[in-house]
Amino acid sequence: MITVTTPQPGVSAPPSRPARAGERARQARASLAECRLCAHDCGVNRLAGATGLCRAGAEPRFFSAQVEVADELELLPTFAVALSGCDLRCDFCITGESSWNPRAGAGFGAAAMAARAVAALRAGARTIMILGGEPTIHLPGVLDFVAHLPGSARLIWKTNAHGSASARELLDGMFEVWLADFKFGNDACARRLAKVPDYLRVVRENLRWADGHSELIVRHLLMPGHADCCWRPVAVWLAENLPGVKVSLRTGYWPGWHARRHAELRGTVPAAENDFAFGLARELGLNLIV
Repeated sequence: MITVTTPQPGVSAPPSRPARAGERARQARASLAECRLCAHDCGVNRLAGATGLCRAGAEPRFFSAQVEVADELELLPTFAVALSGCDLRCDFCITGESSWNPRAGAGFGAAAMAARAVAALRAGARTIMILGGEPTIHLPGVLDFVAHLPGSARLIWKTNAHGSASARELLDGMFEVWLADFKFGNDACARRLAKVPDYLRVVRENLRWADGHSELIVRHLLMPGHADCCWRPVAVWLAENLPGVKVSLRTGYWPGWHARRHAELRGTVPAAENDFAFGLARELGLNLIV
C-alpha cells in the first residue's frame, strides 16, 4: 500500500499541486519495485527490469503529443499526450501497436513535454490531456509531468478505469476531469475482447471513486453486436448508481487492429443498434454529452 502524505488542517496553506505531484512522483517511482498500479496486481520489480502483464519498464515513452479536436467538445482544443503501452489487450484498439507496446514511440521527458504543453495553452488549447495506451502504468512519469505544469492548468485524465486503489491515492487532486472508459457491460465480453478478468468490479469501483474526487465523464464506445450485452447494462448501472454523471456515447467504431478476430466486430454499428442505444439513454434519463 502506498501512503500519500496530506497536509494537516489548520497548520499552514496546503502545498500547490505541482509540489504535491513532485512528492507523489517519487512515491510512485519507489512503488515500481513491487508494481501494483493497475488491477492486475502483478507485484513485479520494474526498477530491476522485470515486467508484468503490461510489459512496461520503469521509464515511460510516448507515441503522440499534439493538439487534438476529436474528443468531447467541452474539453477542446486539448493538448493530448499519449503514452505507450497498456494493461488491457482490446482487440478493437484504434491505436493498436502503439497502445499495446510500451517501447513504441520516443522517450518521455517530463520537463520538456510540460514546456510543449504550456506553449499549446498559450496558443489556444484549453486543456491538457494524458492518455495512452493507459497512463496509469506510467504514474511516476505522469506525476513528474504534472509537477512541471502550472497549477492553474486544467488537466484531463483519460483512462480505461482499470487502476488500483494505490494508483487512485496518488492521483487524488491531480486532475480536474476524469474521462473514463466503461467498455464492457459484462465480464465475459471483457475477457474475450480485452483479456481482462474481474472487469466490472474494478471499473465500477474506480468510477464511484472518480465521481467523488473530480469531475467525471464516462465514455462508452458502442460496438456492433454489443448494444444489448454491453451498452444496456452499462447504461442501467450508470442511471442507478451515478445519476446525472456526464456520459459520452461514442458511435464512431471501426474495425481496427485485431477486431476482425471477432465476427461481430468486422463491420460498423448498424443503424438499428445506434437508434436503440440513444433511445435507451433517453429512456433512462442519462446526461449525454457530445
